[in-house]
Order: sequence, then C-alpha cells, then structure tokens
Amino acid sequence: MFANLKVKEIAPNPDQPRKFFDEAQHEELTASIKGNGLLQPVVVRPVEGAEVPYMLIAGERRWRACSAAGLEVIPAKVIEGATDEEAYVLSIAENVNRSDMTIMEEAGAYADLKAAGWAPLKIAKQFGKTETHITWRLGLLTLRPEVAELVDKGQIKNNLAWHIAQLNPANQMVAAMRYVRGDFDSEAEAQHFANGLKMMEAQTSLTGEEVPTAEQQEKQKKAKAKTKDGLGKAEEVLIPLLEELAETKPEDLAVILGDDLARHLRVVGRLYAKVQMVRNLLSKAQGIQRAQVEAFNKAAVEVQQAAAKKTEAKPEEAEAEKPASKPRPTAKKAAPKPAAKTATSAKPTARRAPAKKADAVAK
Repeated sequence: MFANLKVKEIAPNPDQPRKFFDEAQHEELTASIKGNGLLQPVVVRPVEGAEVPYMLIAGERRWRACSAAGLEVIPAKVIEGATDEEAYVLSIAENVNRSDMTIMEEAGAYADLKAAGWAPLKIAKQFGKTETHITWRLGLLTLRPEVAELVDKGQIKNNLAWHIAQLNPANQMVAAMRYVRGDFDSEAEAQHFANGLKMMEAQTSLTGEEVPTAEQQEKQKKAKAKTKDGLGKAEEVLIPLLEELAETKPEDLAVILGDDLARHLRVVGRLYAKVQMVRNLLSKAQGIQRAQVEAFNKAAVEVQQAAAKKTEAKPEEAEAEKPASKPRPTAKKAAPKPAAKTATSAKPTARRAPAKKADAVAK
C-alpha cells in the first residue's frame, strides 16, 4: 500500500545496518529533492503504541534528505505485519549492494542475521552472494576497532583485512601499521607477512623447530650454494639475453628467429610462468622471514624488560635481608652488659647494711 505520510510521522530504524552517511552525497541528494521532489518512495511499517506511528524499513538516506530539503509530506510504501526480522532483512537488501555501505557495516548486518539463526548459505542466497563472500565478511568481525576503522576508510583493502583478522589483537596492529606506513611493495607482500605472523602464533618457539643437526646444517649449506650458483648463472646469461631481445624491434625478430619464433614464444611463456611462481614463493618466504624477525624482536624486548624488573627488585631484597643477618651496632649500646652487672651487685649491699645495724641494737 502506498500513502503520503508526514516526515514527522516516520522514525528511523535504530537497528539500521548502515551507520555512516556521506555528507557530500547527502547534500547532493538534498539539492536534487529540492528541485525534483522524492522520486522513489521510502519503505515503512506501522508501529503500534509508539510515539511516532511509522518506522523506516528502507530509505533512511532519502528520508534524511527530504527533512533537510524542508518537505513536510513524502510518498511511502507501507508494509503491514512485517516482523522485526523481516524488516531488518529488507533493510539489508536495500543497502548491501550500495557502494557507500562500508564493509564493516555489511559484516555487522550478516552477523546479526547469523545470531538470529541464519546459516551463511541462507544469507548468501537471500542477498545473491556466495557463501565464501559471507564467511569472509563474518571473519572481519574479529578485527580490533582501530584496524576496522582503517578498513572502513579504505586504507586497508578487503582481502588483506581478512588475513589480518586471523591474527591476535597485538599482531593485527603490527601488520596494519606496517602496511599503512608503506613497509611493503604490494598488498600481496603484506598478506604474506600476516600469514607469517600467523605461523609464528601457532608455534611454541621462534622457529617452531629443533636446532638442526650437523648433517642437516650441511645439507642446508649445499642447497644454499646451489641456489646461489643457479641465480648467478641466470644473472650472467639469461637476463642479458632477455635485455637484448627486449631492445630488438618486432619486425627484426620476425626475420632473425624465422621458424623458431613460435618455439621462442613458448619458451619465454613457460619461463614467465615459472618466474611468477618463484617470485610468489620468494615473497611468501620473505613474509615468514619478516614475521620471524618481528617475533624475535618482541621476545627480545620482553626478556630485556624482565631482566630490568629483576635488577630493580634486587636492592629491595638486599635491604629486607640485611637486618636479619647482621644486627645494628646501636642495639648493643642501648643495653650494655657492664651497666647491668653494676646495678645487680649494688642491690645486695643495700639490703645487708640494715641487717647489721639491727644486730647491734639487739646487743
């Protein structure tokens, strides 16, 4: 049912999934409504016993702009008998595909439905998403508020945000801050670093392995020398060859290579694929290495702090033990033994003197 309702008769939904409204877009929409009126009706439902008779289901941005434009009456679609859950689903459906709905708002809306008993697959079907999309969005809700704000502002991309969300709160800040300040050449490098931190969290030691034996160390040494030698040959032979080819004009290569052109193209294609694969592996290894350094530095700081606390506690312990082991000299002066003996010997003499006088009087 459609009706013309007063703007004052409509109240916003306090459970509206969208919390952020862009000010510039709001002003633009307000200007459009002033000139052309409201072209798309808002969606409301009646609320019995409330001070305001209708509550918004969809169209809060339009309702706000109508109010700012000074409109007193606006067109509305009234849905009778809609439950709180149905109204909330309709509200999400209107906003979930809008570009101005932040990713964290979307995640929060899905979380509310999940709390109401909706499975991720059901949510996905309801809003035309994949189950993976819903699961990844829900995974973002473990982000600490500071990092979630960076994601909402677009300073951290969605995929990287998910990898960061898998970390504990302290490491989330480490990964986010290092990415924002430009420590990585690409988002992929930042993801590899986050994955490396996750590996460190799952391990009981900085490396998660026992100290290698002499035989293992020897194997590692040989593998390193072989890899270094292979990369050296690539630098000496392959890179100059590719540089030479890159400087040659296509029409000249067509003549020079002749029938071998197709074979060269296949070889370079295979080489390119392998280089991309190896580069990705090396980037992952670099992420793990950076995470190991981060974990080592953190552990080193903790050890230094513990040692500093122990050093500060030692003087206090020494002061507490000192009176018990060695009495202070002033204690001896307070009650000297010679003075005690003098007082004791003087008392018997004072008692005997009256006794002798008593005998003389009796005689």
